[in-house]
Amino acid sequence: MTKHIFVTGGVVSSLGKGLTSASIGLLLEERGLRVRLQKLDPYLNVDPGTMSPYQHGEVYVLDDGTETDLDLGHYERFTHATLNKDCNYTTGKIYLSVIEKERRGDYKGKTVQVIPHVTDEIKSCIRKMVAPDVDVVITEIGGTVGDIEGMPYFEAIRQFALDVGKHNCLFVHLTLVPYLKAAGELKTKPTQRSVRDLREIGIQPDILICRTERDIPKDECEKIALFCNVERNAVIEEKDKEFSIYEVPLSLADNKLDELVVEKLALTQARPLDMSAWRTMLDRMRAPAHEVTIGFVGKYVKHRDAYKSVYESIDHAGIANNAKVRVVRIESDKLAEEGAAQALAGVDGLLVPGGFDKRGIEGKIDAIRFARETGLPFFGICLGLQCATIEFARNVAGLDGANSTEFDKVSPHPVVCLLEEQVNVTNLGGTQRLGAYPCHLVPGTKARAAYGVDVVSERHRHRYEVNNAYREKLSAAGLVFSGTSPSGDLVEAIELPNHPWFVAVQAHPEFLSKPTKSHPLFRDFVGASLARRLGKKPVAVVMK
Repeated sequence: MTKHIFVTGGVVSSLGKGLTSASIGLLLEERGLRVRLQKLDPYLNVDPGTMSPYQHGEVYVLDDGTETDLDLGHYERFTHATLNKDCNYTTGKIYLSVIEKERRGDYKGKTVQVIPHVTDEIKSCIRKMVAPDVDVVITEIGGTVGDIEGMPYFEAIRQFALDVGKHNCLFVHLTLVPYLKAAGELKTKPTQRSVRDLREIGIQPDILICRTERDIPKDECEKIALFCNVERNAVIEEKDKEFSIYEVPLSLADNKLDELVVEKLALTQARPLDMSAWRTMLDRMRAPAHEVTIGFVGKYVKHRDAYKSVYESIDHAGIANNAKVRVVRIESDKLAEEGAAQALAGVDGLLVPGGFDKRGIEGKIDAIRFARETGLPFFGICLGLQCATIEFARNVAGLDGANSTEFDKVSPHPVVCLLEEQVNVTNLGGTQRLGAYPCHLVPGTKARAAYGVDVVSERHRHRYEVNNAYREKLSAAGLVFSGTSPSGDLVEAIELPNHPWFVAVQAHPEFLSKPTKSHPLFRDFVGASLARRLGKKPVAVVMK
């Protein structure tokens, strides 16, 4: 029978429930178990697709086109679990389903209530994770215990444990043990209160993971165990990691969390834990042979989570190139004022990520022109490809006023335009070109060399594309369309052949990178940037 682990949080948000869930998944996989991961979010949005990046960070996209919380990115980077639309539910999605059933008459005239109808819907979403090839389902509950909007979820998982038998469920509670500098003490009371709130709901945590800035003394751990009614060995210290989030699984393994889980869920098929490959990866991160600097030009650079997967993919590429990557974050709307030459002084490569709206666009275009004209390695993602196309059209192909119809609806040369399928779209939520699509690569191009295969699949999230009416003119001026959709109708990748490394893609390759397997485009981009820093490749004379 499939076992279940529910990960909850208390005291404050942003303690790292997503990383903890992903880390548990990794530990269990390294013990030969098959896992699936799921996140239940209490907010009323149907999905995070219409949210500002300042709210919940980046919108993570799955193969099936589902727009999800960024924690699912942690799940995929840490594990090999297959994720789909059933792996992320929000209160909005739950209530939408309940209301649709009520409108169809599925409840046969009954009064529709939070209990049992909403909680039953939540439980049905958890059951969708169960399959013959899944040993353990890990379900993370967003928010913190005590939040009003989270109450139906806590009630649902309390009921679920009774439905399947408590021996088939495990409750892991992540909490905070703060250090008060004025008193010079760690305080356990917030943890005690958090667990008390959980127990009042009817949930007794089996394992406590205590986030802390400092080592928790033995007597304090015993105190937590006593007052929270858990076994002493089930109080797991999780000290803050200053070096890398990828240290978290090893810390939990050192505290024997995997052994506790295997024992408490009677996972007799589990093999001994082997984290050697993960440790090797971390050792490589700690002692890189080189250093390289990447200029990162975007709109939301002050909010790291807005580009979470991109930053992680850059780190993965650093691991692959045995280099420490220093990222210089540059606000695109300020770059136009400062000037690209000054803003990008000292960087070894330029990355322009995805985004929406016209703010900061001219700064991105200026940065790309600087990279093109100076031979600075450049990598554009989604909007980065569109900005590169606009820059090339204006400054190489001689198309004055070239732009995207997203930013200038009356541009004399709309080299980037709305996808045909998007013309009549009015709703914003879940209506973009989303999910995995195939891309055919042109032999002899840098993109083809990076991937090593002729056809690849990448995830997308966009409404605009390169305007096919201008492809011939752009191609004649020297722009290479190195990747297209199978029909050839959509441009998926562009590059410059006489540039050390100038590649842009319409997709979001950051969603398919792992610390143990860097995405090939990120790997080669950082590799080209490192080569420039080390002076191993001549700077090409490029078109102006």
